[in-house]
Amino acid sequence: MSWLADHPHTRSLRLAGADLNGIARGKRMPVHLADKLLEEGTRFPLSVLNLDIWGEDIDDSPLVFEAGDPDGLALPTERGYLPVPWLKTPTALLPVWMYREDGRPFDGDPRHALARVLNRFAERGLTPVVGTELEFYLVDDSGKDIRVPKSPRSGKRRPGAEILSLRALDAFDSFFTELYDGCEAMDIPAETAISEAGLGQFEITLSHGADALKAADDAWLFKLLVRGLARNHGFAASFMAKPYPEHSGNGMHVHFSLLDRDGRNIFDDGGADGTAALGHAVAGCLAALSPSALILAPHGNSYDRLVPSAHAPTGICWARENRTAALRIPGGPPVARRIEHRVAGGDVNPYLMLAAVLGAALTGLEDAAAPPPPITGNAYALDLPRLTDDWRTAIDLFETDSRIARIFEPELIRNLVATKRQELHYYRDLTDEEKRDLYLDTV
Repeated sequence: MSWLADHPHTRSLRLAGADLNGIARGKRMPVHLADKLLEEGTRFPLSVLNLDIWGEDIDDSPLVFEAGDPDGLALPTERGYLPVPWLKTPTALLPVWMYREDGRPFDGDPRHALARVLNRFAERGLTPVVGTELEFYLVDDSGKDIRVPKSPRSGKRRPGAEILSLRALDAFDSFFTELYDGCEAMDIPAETAISEAGLGQFEITLSHGADALKAADDAWLFKLLVRGLARNHGFAASFMAKPYPEHSGNGMHVHFSLLDRDGRNIFDDGGADGTAALGHAVAGCLAALSPSALILAPHGNSYDRLVPSAHAPTGICWARENRTAALRIPGGPPVARRIEHRVAGGDVNPYLMLAAVLGAALTGLEDAAAPPPPITGNAYALDLPRLTDDWRTAIDLFETDSRIARIFEPELIRNLVATKRQELHYYRDLTDEEKRDLYLDTV
């Protein structure tokens, strides 16, 4: 039985993959091609995954005029067709990733970058278990200044932030109900929703699983879903790192542990401390924080979030049960011992972010690196080495650091650096309002 026969109400198709900024790039296709596309995929230029934040070609990119702007093969991922709940027309989305004409994975594809890191774990008999927490704002952007939307229930705007407030969640109950329904339809494992510290800010946890590629897919698709549904409700949803200068930024926290071939958590020593492997992974992640800043804080606005005492880490450190640290070891049963990586903004590309975090942990394991002692107390008040807080410096570090070269292929490094240098060049000339509008519901 063909896919189309099982889904006769579908009237439109989309094919899309994530570019280096995490933006969906692809095509609209007629429904009669559904089965053919599922078997064969389609073609579009390799350069499509290396566009800047405005969707323009990169100046002097070797993928464009120098190479003749060749096509690649956009082949379906293992996800298959998914519904598109934010469109009125019954539509199916086919996620794809890019290959070269001869069948080799395209090194500039962020999903392939994560797959390569996971293959290296598999060679060591290890499987990452990954879960994510995504923060976002609901925003009324209909005027010159952004503000919290009116509650559909009361017609009023929230006057202030309400951390873990049920009233704040209930104010947008119809939106969140549709969001959970959409997650279920798209096989996105949404769990807890809470109101956060910012005005109109919320967080939803996506449950952990032993398939990091699916975890990245889930995060990417979740962002598409949230933004699409929000527009249906008359407001925007923003994963931008810092929409409001005066409120907390959006983060994307990652929890991960590692299973051996027998399914045992290699971070679990039966107690509160964790194993030597936990320390090695922590050390690897800490050493890579500044070199991978371009992944964890990819845009100009990203660095507005990384300021002291604003619920985002600024010091390179780790701790147990301490949310001021860059890396936190949560409490709980030893069998669930894991690392929470708290640096990434909500504006990241989930594939590149997980590749950077897991790749750094793997480097620490390979080198048997030793971490510094864990901190206690308020990390903002301590004299600690600081995360890179300058976008240009982050670009330069990513291009030249040997730790990055152990995680990412040269072509991806070159393409991302060119993309970000072009973004930096034009970003400098924008007004504050133009900067906000650039990122608000794009990333």
